[in-house]
Amino acid sequence: MPERKSKRVSESIITMTELVLPHHTNQLGNLLGGQLMHWIDICAALAAGKHSQRVCVTASVDKIDFHEPIKLGDVVTLVASVNRAFKTSMEVGVKVHAENFSKGKCVHTNSAYLTFVSVDENNKPVETFGIIPETDEEKRRYEEALQRRQNRLESRRGGK
Repeated sequence: MPERKSKRVSESIITMTELVLPHHTNQLGNLLGGQLMHWIDICAALAAGKHSQRVCVTASVDKIDFHEPIKLGDVVTLVASVNRAFKTSMEVGVKVHAENFSKGKCVHTNSAYLTFVSVDENNKPVETFGIIPETDEEKRRYEEALQRRQNRLESRRGGK
């Protein structure tokens, strides 16, 4: 069986920028969690699609950590990349930063891990490219992605 082609993590990076407007916020003037989850899902799907060169569908959302509130008027930057590719699925990590231009303040507000599956024209899962981590950070995320996958699979089997 031929070895599958692999791509570098850096080839999957997607950066999105959004401005928090009034219709994105709750009564406290904070970005709605659901709105941020929507942006995270889009950014991650684009990274998965860029890596696999296919349409990718969300299979799971492992974790979204909310570290800091994001306020009305903040500029939100989301950066997604594939952490690890399995046969048909990929774990994508997304880091979110909020910047207040008038205060000159930028903070890391959120981190998220999502799993996507590459699909063909009939919406059937298809094998995707492997991934090559190059930096120390990419290698760490690559190793941690395997542990998260094992935890997901264990949880589905009724384990943890």
